[in-house]
Amino acid sequence: MSTSPPPPPADDLPALCALTCAHGLSAPLLAAAVQAAGSLSDVPTLGASTLAALGWRQAAVRGLLRCDPAQVEAMVVAVQRLGLTLLAAHHPAYPAQLRPLADSPAVLFVRGSVEALAAPQLAMVGSRHPTALGRATAREFAYHFAAQGLAITSGLAVGIDGASHEGALAAQGITIAVCATGLDQCYPSAHAALAERIVASGGALVSELPPGAPPLPGHFPQRNRIISGLARGVLVVEAALRSGSLSTARFAGEQSRSVLAIPGSIHSAQSRGCHKLLREGAVLVECAQDVLDEINFTPTNQWVDNLITGSDPRVEGGSRLHNPAEMLLDALGFEPTSADALIASTGLSSTSVASLLLALELEGRIASDASGRYFRPMAPAAAPRPPTDQGPTSTART
Repeated sequence: MSTSPPPPPADDLPALCALTCAHGLSAPLLAAAVQAAGSLSDVPTLGASTLAALGWRQAAVRGLLRCDPAQVEAMVVAVQRLGLTLLAAHHPAYPAQLRPLADSPAVLFVRGSVEALAAPQLAMVGSRHPTALGRATAREFAYHFAAQGLAITSGLAVGIDGASHEGALAAQGITIAVCATGLDQCYPSAHAALAERIVASGGALVSELPPGAPPLPGHFPQRNRIISGLARGVLVVEAALRSGSLSTARFAGEQSRSVLAIPGSIHSAQSRGCHKLLREGAVLVECAQDVLDEINFTPTNQWVDNLITGSDPRVEGGSRLHNPAEMLLDALGFEPTSADALIASTGLSSTSVASLLLALELEGRIASDASGRYFRPMAPAAAPRPPTDQGPTSTART
């Protein structure tokens, strides 16, 4: 039986909407005011001087006490129409990981499963313009973590964010998207279908912004602190030196979260942000187990028991099939590799390698890049597969 806390009562909705007028109000300050007033609806009765004494900034005090009733009513209507849940910091369902942080939002808008926010989470972020290999890496790692019970949290952006959400969905796991707009819209619009899949799969869309809030530049750093605050750690897959992902990593460090990064090629601009983080002390990630160890997470999925007992459905008779195709796959890692290199490492003829590569690519077990080199992507979303012992290894090495 579920022990998750109930959602806020419907009669609190006007008071919750009014709180969005209290600009810059943090979760700890709201919790202190509710405790002093005795209830959420009585917070305005404390008056300006008491709220200021509790640490509220003048803008927050003025915004709450002078809030336009018509504006509040319009927001109540919008929230009900969109089927959103509002979580204030004093409510038991507000994410416990986020609540104590000094800059956490006083109120969260949630579309989807409120219970998903209580799951242990790993944030995965990275470039909006990743390499094909970086995208595959994000999907593979997210798949592995989600399959083992970790919720994958990201920002719904194109690139690594989207690949991370997709990987979690392929594993039939939970993924949470923190948005830089109100939840009446989707940014980018190309991810509208992905957002719907996240909600339908038992995940959630989250924002501190009310319906109608557009994707302004300043909203994205605000969003990033929530992404890191919800999670036990932040894994950066690929990032340029000016990537917004580095701000998420910076917030993680300030919030005492683990910062992890996957190394990449010295020739790739999309690796430089990760290398900068590694020089500054981020945890170097070469396989999924590095992440699980760092954030102290014990897998909860039955697939882990299968691996221990040797009943991984991909393994026949407890060992890999020894045939030319499997030999080729064993020789082919996630780093793009030429056909000539595969011929040299396997001892197979050039004709055999060429025909096997074609067959494996048609089956979706391998992929090729623009230069004609081959690598192993994650399994197709339509046919998810269980993870391996160690999980995926780093696929973006020099």
